Amino acid sequence: MSTKDKMSNTAQDVKGKVKETAGKAVGNRDLENKGKADQAKSAVKDVGEKVKDAAAKVKHAATGD
Repeated sequence: MSTKDKMSNTAQDVKGKVKETAGKAVGNRDLENKGKADQAKSAVKDVGEKVKDAAAKVKHAATGD
């Protein structure tokens, strides 16, 4: 995973946590749910990047590229 992708995913996760916390604090379920959605999107992106990294390692091991 590139550093840029990792930073972007972390930023999205933090943004989601802030939204969720703010939503809980003011009783805004919509904002709270948007925060949870941002966190879930970040997690999905992280998994996708890890799969790409693993595939690249397998390819490298198999072909020596």
